Amino acid sequence: MEGNKKQKQMLATLVGCNYAGTPNELRGCINDVLAMRDTLVARFGFAPGDITVLTDDRVDAGVVIPTGANIKRALSDMVSRAVPGDVLFFHYSGHGTLVPRRRHGHGEYDEAIVPCDFNLMTDVDFRQLVDRVPQGATFTMVSDSCHSGGLIDQEKEQIGPSSGGNGDDGLAAARGRRFLPYAAVVGHLAGESGVDASHHVADHLLALFGADASAKFHHRHDAPAPRRPDGGILLSGCQTDETSEDVAADDDAAEGGKACGAFSSAVQAVLAAHPAAAVSNRELVRQAREVLAEQGFEQHPCLYCSDANADAPFLGHQDDKLKPAATMPAL
Repeated sequence: MEGNKKQKQMLATLVGCNYAGTPNELRGCINDVLAMRDTLVARFGFAPGDITVLTDDRVDAGVVIPTGANIKRALSDMVSRAVPGDVLFFHYSGHGTLVPRRRHGHGEYDEAIVPCDFNLMTDVDFRQLVDRVPQGATFTMVSDSCHSGGLIDQEKEQIGPSSGGNGDDGLAAARGRRFLPYAAVVGHLAGESGVDASHHVADHLLALFGADASAKFHHRHDAPAPRRPDGGILLSGCQTDETSEDVAADDDAAEGGKACGAFSSAVQAVLAAHPAAAVSNRELVRQAREVLAEQGFEQHPCLYCSDANADAPFLGHQDDKLKPAATMPAL
């Protein structure tokens, strides 16, 4: 980069957690990120050396697995490398959960992802990352996990329950959910923390992980102040009150006969349907919703970002190879 500061960097961190051998095992998360890695290189021109992949299928000495601390470190390093104009991408496939707010009334929750060591990363952690992104760069996040709507705290909703999204009950019967109930998260952590299971999850996480626990549990968070548009772009697999589905290899919706996430597979399907056109973030989410509905899934992907980024090409990809379509045809 020193020899050509105008060259746009395209950096990615991809995380897949299958939790193999545990009661919470999933099947398709690692397949999701490996498929996305191939797409980033072949379609979007990412250099393989600029893509960090963290999966929990290997525990060999020296292999970096997707613990909470390792994911945060990888994302922080990626953001630290960024300069204006760069494209940053984070794909997460794994369990998600909802965390009840400690200082508020019943019924108020915040979204979180569940790394392989259960050291939760919350919407506040992703807000802090986005706040560090240089003006003019973007941080696009695809989260194929339950309750993923709103995972970047205070990001503007473009497609979702309050802006033309569906209000259906996303907790209806499903194939296999990427969801860990709050009680299951606390129960797992209590077995290691020594803290009574009646305590809030924050007490367990702080006891186990200390400074590596989510920023949400270290600081007081006041009412959000008005924000300027930023480079954060969240494409979530479902609404905050919904679950995202893990598809078995023998399911008709499985991509290439491999286990996968329903949303990750839908994203791949939309991109594949438009090989010669740059798909906007808005169109990608809209058409992913159509794919999932046709396949019988009861989840509704959402989009959170600024107005300008909603209609910008996914991953900023608009060059001679992929030209924007005036009107994106339906799948």
